[in-house]
Amino acid sequence: MDELPGALGTSASLALRLGQAVFSIASLLFMCLDVEFYSYTAFCFLVTIMGLVIPWSLTLAMVDGFSVFVKRPARQQGIMSIVVMGDWALSLLSLAASCSTASVTDLLMASGASFCSTNLCGRYQLSAAMAFLSWFLSLASSLFNLWLLASS
Repeated sequence: MDELPGALGTSASLALRLGQAVFSIASLLFMCLDVEFYSYTAFCFLVTIMGLVIPWSLTLAMVDGFSVFVKRPARQQGIMSIVVMGDWALSLLSLAASCSTASVTDLLMASGASFCSTNLCGRYQLSAAMAFLSWFLSLASSLFNLWLLASS
């Protein structure tokens, strides 16, 4: 069970982490293109969580890159426990943020153009979609690492 694809220290994990970072950055950019997002708590929550996911994913991507480069994965029990707990926490927070953003955007679109123009709501929808994609990759990473932690 040493070479579980997607577990910490593999090239698949590096790809998952880079994907998380890219989708989180895209979500953050789509949300922050306009200053009006400060008016809604769900949008501020998404910006905060994506701001946490980006450094977490990039840091673990550097660990994965180093592990792939030296061909020696860092899989001590303590490190794996921290990674699994961090992945699960950020995965749940990412899901909550993306769901709340999607629901508030849907509510704003249903209420008419007085609260949200079509262009602005479209960007909010893209931001929520990118956050969902980031969450999906984060969930995959956390499941692979949980499996590796449980099997060791």
